[in-house]
Amino acid sequence: MVHGQYNASINILLADDDADERYFFEEAVKELPIATNLKMVNDGILLMDYLNGHLECLPDILFLDINMPKKNGSECLIEIKRSLTLKHLPVVMYSTTKNDEEIDVYYHYGANNFVTKGNYHTLAQDINQALGFVVLKQVH
Repeated sequence: MVHGQYNASINILLADDDADERYFFEEAVKELPIATNLKMVNDGILLMDYLNGHLECLPDILFLDINMPKKNGSECLIEIKRSLTLKHLPVVMYSTTKNDEEIDVYYHYGANNFVTKGNYHTLAQDINQALGFVVLKQVH
């Protein structure tokens, strides 16, 4: 879990096509005890264009929706983890699925964590927990 004594901002990228989900995510990020910069894209094509266009300043972490138009989260995850320049980007799958077998597939493809959508009362806590390893990586 991330606590408030870390000084640098964490750059978060959210890829999600649902405007309501983006709103809830943004509100949850505002509740975090650390400084953040949030960038959002609303489909997989825009995500990959953004990442490939910002190789010199990639986000610290990507929260990736699975069901998106044009290019879904699974396709993006595989593309990211196969890329020499992107494969070290921490990716947190962000989805409504609770199917353990499906979740295991995303871990097999290289996802670093999984946050389930829908419980907006604990969303900030879930995001904070997922950010924990990013902060630890930056400190070391």
